[in-house]
Amino acid sequence: MSQGGLPSGTVTFLFTDIEGSTRLWENHPDEMAVALQMHDRILRSCIEELGGYVFSTAGDAFAAAFSSATDALGAAQAAQRRLSTAEWPERVPIRVRMGLHTGTADERDGDYFGPTLNRAARIMSAAHGGQVITSATVADLAGAETDLVLLGEHRLKDLSAPERLFQLGVGSFPPLRTLDAVPGNLPASLTELVGRDEDLIALAELLEIERLVTLAGPGGVGKTRLALAVAGQIAEGFADGAWFVDLATVTADGDVAAAAVRTLGAPATGEASAVLRGWLMTREILLVIDNCEHVIEAAADLVDDALASGPGVRVLTTSRELLDLPGEARWPVMPLAGEAGVDLFLERARRVRPDLNLDGDRDRVAEICADLDGMPLAVLKG
Repeated sequence: MSQGGLPSGTVTFLFTDIEGSTRLWENHPDEMAVALQMHDRILRSCIEELGGYVFSTAGDAFAAAFSSATDALGAAQAAQRRLSTAEWPERVPIRVRMGLHTGTADERDGDYFGPTLNRAARIMSAAHGGQVITSATVADLAGAETDLVLLGEHRLKDLSAPERLFQLGVGSFPPLRTLDAVPGNLPASLTELVGRDEDLIALAELLEIERLVTLAGPGGVGKTRLALAVAGQIAEGFADGAWFVDLATVTADGDVAAAAVRTLGAPATGEASAVLRGWLMTREILLVIDNCEHVIEAAADLVDDALASGPGVRVLTTSRELLDLPGEARWPVMPLAGEAGVDLFLERARRVRPDLNLDGDRDRVAEICADLDGMPLAVLKG
C-alpha cells in the first residue's frame, strides 16, 4: 500500500553503501567526486524505475522503500548489473554492498523510523561490495522463483535475534561480516571502558584512513585496554578479523616475528618473517601489536613487513615510544583527568564491594586520583 506514492504498511527497505569509500575519498578525491555522481544516477534510476522511494542519502549511502519485495530485489539486481558494467574513473572502481529487509516502520515527513530499518542496515553492513543480502522475510515474500541462495543463520551486531540470510545471485564472496564469522583472538573484556569514549570514536575513524596507528603513552595509562576496545569495535570490518599479538613476554628481538606467526596460526614452514609476509599477502586483517617498546626495532621490522605484505593489512600498536615508520599516525593516550578518573575508581570499587556507596565522597576520590596522576593502573591498584 502507499499514500501519495509513499510506501506504507508492510514495506521492504533497501540500504546501500560504497565499500571502502573513506579510503577512496582520501586517496583520490577528484575521481571520487565524478564516480559518486555516476553512482547516484544509477542507483536512483534503478530504484525509481521499479516504484521505489529514496528517503535518505547520506554521503554515498542510499535508503529506499518499496511496497513490493520483488520490486526491491529487482531494483537491487538491476543496480548491481549497471554498476558492474559502468566505466568508472581508473583508480576508483566502485563496489556497492546492499541489504534488504521487510517489515513495518513509522513514517514521518517522508522519512522512516523503527527496528525494521535497523535490521535492514545491519544486513547491509554484513555484505561485501557487489553483494546483495536479504532477510528471510524478503525471501519468503519474493517466492521460490527468485534467484536467492541461503547463507544460513547469522548474528548481527546490536540485534538480539539472529537472522536467516540469503544472497541474491550466485556470485562468490568472502564470509559475511557478522558476529559469527569474525575470526580473531581478541581477549574478552571483563570491565567497562571508562573515560575514553571520544578516543574510541576518533580512533575507529582514523583506522579507516591510516594503515598504522600507534597508541603512545607511559606504562599504566591504559593503552592496551583502549587498543582492545577499538579493535573489538571495528573487527567486523575485516574479513580475516582482528588479532592480538602480545610482545610483553618476548625477550629476544629475533622472536618477535615468530611470536606473531604463532599467534596467527600461520604454518611455520620457514623463516618467520617470510612466513608472515606470505600469510598476510591476501588477508584483510587488523593486527593489534601490544607492548612494543622493549623490542622496538624488531617490532618496527615486524610492522613494516606486515604492511608491505598487502593492502588489506592494518596495524594498531601500543608502545611507550613511536616505531618511527613512514606513515605512522601517533595517538597520545593521556591519563584520565577529572570526572573520568573518579568514574573509573567508583566503577572498580563497586566490583569489589557491590554495596559500597561513595557517591557522596566524590571530592575525596578526586583527590586520590589526582595524587595518582590519573593513571588508570595506579587508580586500580590504589
